[in-house]
Amino acid sequence: MADVKGDAVSRDEAKQQARNVARPAGSPVNENGGDGGEDVIFDQGLDIGRMLRPETGRRQPLHGFDEDYVDIVDYIVRCTHKIWEERGIGLIYTHYNHNTPVYMSDGSLTFGREEVIANTVQSQAAFPDHRGFAEDVVWGGNDREGFLSSHRVMGVGRNTGYTKYGPPTGRKVRTWVIANCLVRENHIIAEWLYHNELSFIRQLGLPIRETVLRHAPRRLDSLGPEPRGEVERVPGQDIPPSFGPRPVGFDLEDMVRRSLHEIWNWRLLNRIEEYYAPNYLFHGATDREYYGRGNYTAYVLSMLAMFPDAALFVDDLRWVGNRRDGYRTAVRWSLLGTHTGPGVYGEPTGRQVRMHGVTQHRVREGRFVEEWTVFNELEIVQQLWCDR
Repeated sequence: MADVKGDAVSRDEAKQQARNVARPAGSPVNENGGDGGEDVIFDQGLDIGRMLRPETGRRQPLHGFDEDYVDIVDYIVRCTHKIWEERGIGLIYTHYNHNTPVYMSDGSLTFGREEVIANTVQSQAAFPDHRGFAEDVVWGGNDREGFLSSHRVMGVGRNTGYTKYGPPTGRKVRTWVIANCLVRENHIIAEWLYHNELSFIRQLGLPIRETVLRHAPRRLDSLGPEPRGEVERVPGQDIPPSFGPRPVGFDLEDMVRRSLHEIWNWRLLNRIEEYYAPNYLFHGATDREYYGRGNYTAYVLSMLAMFPDAALFVDDLRWVGNRRDGYRTAVRWSLLGTHTGPGVYGEPTGRQVRMHGVTQHRVREGRFVEEWTVFNELEIVQQLWCDR
């Protein structure tokens, strides 16, 4: 494990740390760090008043964290509340590194806590009555190597100030966001922030296509189109790589990775019946809502039809829970594909894109029963709709 020396962490180092703290396949499914914290889980039935006033002492080792935090879930929920609800924006100085990279779902990158503070001020000015309702926190790791958390929040507010899209519309907006953070010694070292951006634009009352085209970032003058390699899903004329033999008994990590590989890379959509519950619930980017395996199958088919060479890669996987109570997962993933088929993104452009996002699942009795997925859809349509 590459140690974090002081608070000088580069973007590449942050990515490497995120990979290093990932558990290898086959590790115990109820072990979060192995040194306490097995019972640390977000209580979805707990009122916010009790969340903000924990009645216990430390529930897991938190070396270097502020004394009032009792576990990593408490840290994520309460530092978010302090900064966003209580307007303690200056706490970003003690909760982010000076060089923290924040990877945004619109393809942009901010670097350092001063940009985090500026963006927070601008967001709160646009929605002064903003409320962020914590819906879940999935986590892994430990205080020595770093925690990786995945925080799902429903944000609600009325737009009475300027946004990057223009003057206030007075519309009430309700969108959810998933923030994945690498945390060590009270500081967020790196963050991956996924907003439901096209839904946000639509709820502001703005036309999606016109707004996307008007605000698309433009590249500086270059030598020409960038070269793109082949999407690595099938080696040459061979078949997709096998995921290997199944383990004995239920293994959550194997189930998550195997199901995504078989369905998205092998195109074995008949396996959806094996891995997904009949009454499966899907909550997706841009307000996609699907019920049942048939509708989810249609969604997968529609994406593969637009990107026939699509290949899905799991970048990180966290989970909490147990077989008795069920599991909650957080999967950060990337999908490479070339836009050569018809679909909701319009006429095929022949452009290769990288989708990247986060999916949180609920797993019961060995099957997925519910999912929340958000990805860089704004960046995707900007790449496909805009001339560069």
